Amino acid sequence: MLVLLPPSEGKATGGSGAPLKAAELSLPGLAAARAAVLEELVELCAADEDKAREVLGLSEGLRGEVAKNAGLRGAVARPAGEIYTGVLYDALGLAGLDADARARADRSLLVFSGLWGAVRITDRIPSYRCSMGVKLPGLGALGAYWRTPMAEVMPQAAGDGLVLDLRSSAYAAAWKPKGEVAGRTATVRVLHAQVVDGVEKRSVVSHFNKATKGRLVRDLLTEGAAPATPAELVTALRDLGYVVEAEPPAKPAKAWSLDVVVTRIH
Repeated sequence: MLVLLPPSEGKATGGSGAPLKAAELSLPGLAAARAAVLEELVELCAADEDKAREVLGLSEGLRGEVAKNAGLRGAVARPAGEIYTGVLYDALGLAGLDADARARADRSLLVFSGLWGAVRITDRIPSYRCSMGVKLPGLGALGAYWRTPMAEVMPQAAGDGLVLDLRSSAYAAAWKPKGEVAGRTATVRVLHAQVVDGVEKRSVVSHFNKATKGRLVRDLLTEGAAPATPAELVTALRDLGYVVEAEPPAKPAKAWSLDVVVTRIH
């Protein structure tokens, strides 16, 4: 099983360790594309702070992120699983997994990134600020930029098993599974169901959506669930107590869409 995750906007800082060694990152087929994004991002942030802040969509209060990007090459690098923070990663709780579950996480989790394309949680990276929605002056929109190298690398990374795609739309733009890979891919939408005046109404809640996805992945890892197909994933999640609604797609080369329905927000 390969689990595709979005990154977090906020990143952990501090710590100690050696700087980035780009050649050691997973998915070496992305190396040239990573180098190009890193070079332009560092040069942009080192040359013109105001322009960099505009390009990156940063408020005045986040001006310090520009300086951080300018110093990426010499910054402390830590495992990506420690760098990414926020609602999904808090719920996932990598640090609290037992040894077996953590080993499964190391093998199966892949985090998409505007700067790195995609990394495993064991890859050592520095804290940075560059979302997939950024449009760099030279390389252009990163979502579109990453499509070509991702199309070369991701089918092999996906292997022959289930692909559980939990990315947000901005990061999903960088790679869309096609053909037989799409047929063994499942996306998840979290719906909050509540009864209003005797009628059930459902809505998507962004914050809780992230938390539920984090818990869902944690439960799969902790229980050692190993679904090989979207249909097996539906069964595994139901066995874990989740309310899942899903129908097989009309065409075999289409991803499954799963709705996980919750009645409490926490």
